[in-house]
Parts: sequence; C-alpha cells; structure tokens
Amino acid sequence: MKILLVAHVKRKVTSRQTAARSRVIYELARGLCVRGHEVTLLGTGDSKVSGVNIIPVLPKELISSSYENEFYAHTSYLSQLTEKLRQVGDQYDLIHNHVYPEFFPLSVLGDLKTPMVTTIHAQASKELDEGLALYSGAHLIAISKAHRRGFRKTKVSHVVYNGVDTDLFGYQEKKGDYLLWIGRLGRAKHAKGEFVDAKGVRWAIELARKTGSKLKLSGNVEDIEFFDRDVKPYLNKRIEWVGDVSPEPPLSKREVAELMGGARAYLMTINWEEPFGLVMAEAGSSGTPVVGFDRGSVSEIVQDGKTGFVVSPRAGVSGLRKALSKISEIEPLKCRERVEKYFSTARMVESYEKIYNKYV
Repeated sequence: MKILLVAHVKRKVTSRQTAARSRVIYELARGLCVRGHEVTLLGTGDSKVSGVNIIPVLPKELISSSYENEFYAHTSYLSQLTEKLRQVGDQYDLIHNHVYPEFFPLSVLGDLKTPMVTTIHAQASKELDEGLALYSGAHLIAISKAHRRGFRKTKVSHVVYNGVDTDLFGYQEKKGDYLLWIGRLGRAKHAKGEFVDAKGVRWAIELARKTGSKLKLSGNVEDIEFFDRDVKPYLNKRIEWVGDVSPEPPLSKREVAELMGGARAYLMTINWEEPFGLVMAEAGSSGTPVVGFDRGSVSEIVQDGKTGFVVSPRAGVSGLRKALSKISEIEPLKCRERVEKYFSTARMVESYEKIYNKYV
C-alpha cells in the first residue's frame, strides 16, 4: 500500500524526537515500512525516517526557528502543507493525517479521491470538538476510549492506542529506591495567578515529602517562574531534578528509559483528562508499576491492582500514599506483559493497518 503520513510543521519527525506526537508518527512510519508498505511523509525538511520519503513543506521545524509573528508563520506553513496535500494526495492509496491542529487537512477532503483517516492527538476540548464536528465525512481516530468519550458533537469512528518501543524501554526486574515523575510545567495560569499544574508535579512532591521517599523529577519547563515557585524550593538530597531546566524536554529517550527501568514506581498524578500518556506505557514496558489518578486514560492503561494502582482524585495524597504502600505487591513482569499485549509499537501499527484496509 502507498501511504502518505501528513505530519505537523511545529516539530520534525526523527528517531531522537521526544515530543509525543512526533514520536508516534516516527514509530508508525517505521513500523509500516517494516510491514512492506511504501511510506511518504509530508512535513518538515529536517524530518528523517529510514526508508521513508520526505516531502518538505518548510526546511526545518518551526520550534527551532524565530519568527516575528509565530501564529502567522505557523498558519502560513499549515496552509502550504494543505495545498501540497491537495496537489499530491491522489498519488497514494491512503492518507493518514497527524497535523497539529488536525483541522487543516480536513478542509480538502472534498478535493481528494484518496481516503483519509485522522488521528486526534489533542485533548477533547470544547473548541476542538466543535471544530472537528464541521467535517462530518472525516474518519476520525481517538487514542483511548476516554479520549473518544470527550467528544460530544464529533463522530469518532475508531480507537487506536499509542505504542512504545518495547526494545528501547526494556524489561528490568530489579528496581531502585526512587519514585519517578516526568512531565511538563506549563505556562498557563489560573485567574488568581497560580500556575495550572496539569501534569501534577505538586502532587508528586507532596507525596514524596509526606512519605520520605526519594523522588526524581524531570520535564520541560515552559515558564521558569513555575519551576522557581513550585519545584526548586523543595529540591534536596531526596527530591532531585534530573537534567537541564529548559523549555524543551532535557532527556533523551534512552535516558528516560534508564530512569523508567530503575524506578520503584512511576507517578501519573495528572490534573487533566490526558488522552493517552506515553509515559505510563514506557513505565509498564520497563516493568515499572504506575500510581496514577483516575483521569483520562489512566484506568485503561493501568490495570488496577495488577500493573499499578488507579487512585480517585478525591483521595488526594492519602490515596496516593495508600497505593504506594502496596506497590511491592505488583509483579514487574505483569506490567511488561500488558504493554506487549496492548501498547507496543507493533500492536499500534497492526491496529492502524486494519483501519486502513477498511477504507482502501
């Protein structure tokens, strides 16, 4: 099958990329090639995937360039990408849209004879729901059942879980003595000026302080004020920030894999309805149990009592603490087996291939 993957222009798609959307596109592209498909990627010129032809819309990812008006730059290149898609789309058997935001390629559905499927990577917000609902003929794919339930006006036809590289995130039975949290410190603030802690770093720190646990933290810091106010004052010999304090993720995938493998537990202390959460699959692949709040896809990825613990958000730190006290009951091999069955790259590629065959 000749497949055109339409990537985004914000970030490149390479083996070293750590941002979730680009990582999923990369793993899918490689997996499709391995299964014998002819794959082309429409995106940035600095994207590189072995065996995949690249059609560049701009020389390099937007995020590595500086523009006087970033909004105009982004929408200009998205418009150019959409026009290129209209020109070349019918040369392929199937088009798979992963654009950020997802709307732009949908605007040329009526101009194309080639079927197009679209994976929705973003949270199911009211604005996204209303925007996608305008395209009733689109074949839309959510990345978890919880994600699909968040769309009230939009018809979402399929669910395909994201997959992780189970070779990179290898199984490790022997664990260290630390807890692990990796996430984003966003720039958004509440009306009263408090930072919106979507990924829940405050919960992780509070849990470590109340239990005397060692905690390793890492992630991208979009606003240094968030770090200085809510993280830095609590760093000590037991609570450690790993890597640089940077707007971009400071650790390579291999460095993350090493941390995942050695952790006693991974903390998914989220305050938002996360559509998937690759870190949970990475942890499970490494044989590391997850303790997380029951939000978004957590209860789909974590099998409560068998590969970790799913905690009611209402229980707060006391609920996290209770779960952590039972973490030794979790068998690392069960964590690994669940990821191999449901959340591996191979499973993701097979699931997408089945959907493709429905429309070609």
